Amino acid sequence: MAAIRSSRSAFLTGLMVALMLAGALSLSACGRGGGAERAPERGDRAVAKVDGKTIWSSDVKREAVSQGLIGEGEPLDASSDVFRRVLDEVVDQRLLASEAARRKLDRDPVAQRRLAAAHDRVLGDMLVESVVADAVNDNAVRGLYQEQLKLAKRSEEIHARRIVVGAAAEAEAVRKLLAAGASFEGLAMQKSTDAATRFDGGDMGYFTIDVMPEAYDAPLKAAKPGQIVGPFPVEGGFALVKVEDRRVEQPITLEAARPQIVRFLTYDQIRDLLEKLRGRAKVEVMVKTDTPSQTVPPADAPHGDAPKTGVSPALIAPTAPQAAAKGVKK
Repeated sequence: MAAIRSSRSAFLTGLMVALMLAGALSLSACGRGGGAERAPERGDRAVAKVDGKTIWSSDVKREAVSQGLIGEGEPLDASSDVFRRVLDEVVDQRLLASEAARRKLDRDPVAQRRLAAAHDRVLGDMLVESVVADAVNDNAVRGLYQEQLKLAKRSEEIHARRIVVGAAAEAEAVRKLLAAGASFEGLAMQKSTDAATRFDGGDMGYFTIDVMPEAYDAPLKAAKPGQIVGPFPVEGGFALVKVEDRRVEQPITLEAARPQIVRFLTYDQIRDLLEKLRGRAKVEVMVKTDTPSQTVPPADAPHGDAPKTGVSPALIAPTAPQAAAKGVKK
């Protein structure tokens, strides 16, 4: 239901913009005195005509972006079902807008206010896109990544395997088998009750001790690669753990961090732009509220999924430990 409302909202917004532009396009065409229309963007191509007025592939892509069907700058194949569906919607927008203009609905005072709001929204979006495009580039992303890499603190990671059994006597029997040379992986598959790791030979992957239950802290703190520790009591029984490796925690890669860094830089640019604009303008709020007016959310409460303002090593925090992904709980 929410998706339907969102799609309808995007459609109506597009309709208002189409209605707003209908008059301007008509006047522009009259001024040129006819002739071939020029593509609005380089490499653009005509994909349909409505009463002689061209719909360009860029019009369809823009509508697809507004509906969240593709990301900004992503390609949209003209032969795809998505393109055809969005093209049909753009055609419908043009038809409805033309009919509304024919009925002179665009002259209604309420329509004028809504068209003005759509006009402001489109221009505002274009300004933001322009500012962000200039500032959020590959050099800026790499620069912030390297800066965060220097600030980030990395802990030690442990790669280990474990066998969990229900009783102390059973754990002791497993320990004796291991001491006699039995395969840790084989015994994990045969005897461990830990469903998350037993079929991988008890493999817990790489993890930091802080993500593990407290019972693992002391046994693993000084354990060396190749050493088997336990049995010791844990939730669900008794555990024996074999340490395979210890290493410095690996940071997230640039490509994995890129989306979050781009969001951070984008939000930062929008915040700075709005602060400058408000600093130059005279804004008078005529209503009283309990919450003071502010240009953007404060640093500790960013809007939506925008990252917090200010530099934070969390931007390139190491990847989530595999042990956590396998169900290990703190």
